[in-house]
Amino acid sequence: MDGQHEQRQVFCGIDWAERHHDVAVVDTNGTLLVKQRISDDAQGFAQLLSLLAEHGAAPGADGTPVAIETAAGLLPAAIVAAGYRLFPINPLAVSRYRDRYGAAKTKSDAGDAFVLANIARTDLPAHRPLPADSELVQAVRVLARAHADAVGDRQQAQNKLCSLLREYHPAALTTLTDLSTVTARTALRLAPTPQAARSLEPGQLRAALVQAGRHTHLDTEVPRIVAGLSDEQLRQLAQVEHAMGEQALALLGLLDAASAAVTRLEKALTAAFLDHDDAPILLSQPGLGTVLAAQLLAELGDDRSRFASAGGLRAFASTAPITRTSGTMRGVFARRVRNRRLGAGVLPVGGCACSPPPPAPAPTTTNAGNGATGTAPPAAAWPAGT
Repeated sequence: MDGQHEQRQVFCGIDWAERHHDVAVVDTNGTLLVKQRISDDAQGFAQLLSLLAEHGAAPGADGTPVAIETAAGLLPAAIVAAGYRLFPINPLAVSRYRDRYGAAKTKSDAGDAFVLANIARTDLPAHRPLPADSELVQAVRVLARAHADAVGDRQQAQNKLCSLLREYHPAALTTLTDLSTVTARTALRLAPTPQAARSLEPGQLRAALVQAGRHTHLDTEVPRIVAGLSDEQLRQLAQVEHAMGEQALALLGLLDAASAAVTRLEKALTAAFLDHDDAPILLSQPGLGTVLAAQLLAELGDDRSRFASAGGLRAFASTAPITRTSGTMRGVFARRVRNRRLGAGVLPVGGCACSPPPPAPAPTTTNAGNGATGTAPPAAAWPAGT
């Protein structure tokens, strides 16, 4: 504060949009002090800070809360950097609160900003502030989500290519079972059609695989692939087959780009994750590799005060069911409102934790006199009931 404005308890609500934002500030009685539209740029943010200071808002742990419908983007990041407490409110919850202020179902951006400000005034304990995660965890979150999206893009491109090959080149699907591998993509690039596969030479394929970085099992793989691609199969008309081959090469380009993106993001994600202090703890858990552990760290964060209890964490991860009771009726259902990315990462971990460990190798004994070894007798079983 610059000393020109007296600090007082006020509450701010912001209705976020792509090009502009509507701001509303109310006092402890719910009286609207100001409403204004700001632009989505540095000038608009400076205008927001000036507006808050003019009406007595203050940053800090006990300062003015700011309610907004999203936690992503430059505006929320700038608000947090300025020291204000940010409360992301689910848009579905905002639509329910809107009915408090009118039964006509009217809606406007300025009205939603007013509703958000009053949510901060009346029901702030019912909502969670934005977690105070470290900068490193925020970077891991960006990379982990981008990696997951890239994996989905790669799978989508692979599915499209498989569907196309089934229509005119089924031998490629039989021979190249996993189109995401370097071997499959290299072979398909040389033989995108059955006609091209008939003229494919083993030496040509071997040279292409070596250039792509494949050096093992070429003596067995190259003849198998060449023979499989040239197998007798049903054919499309010549011009139709050629056109589908061009389409397959285009889809193959998309698959190459998606595979390269997955590799690049996984490398960056691994480097960022291993720099975090929690990495050894997560990697010590059964069933967690580097990518999956990084995904869990990204969604859980490193703000230790984020969850008040283990039950809150279970609900966030969708592992806790919900119970609905009414009179004599009682039902237990799966939790649908959840962090889907975290839930997808928790399931493999739970499966590994529930699986029995592999049997330990039989202990051996060594005869100190002659160095001979042998299997020790099995240990006696535990008494029943212990």
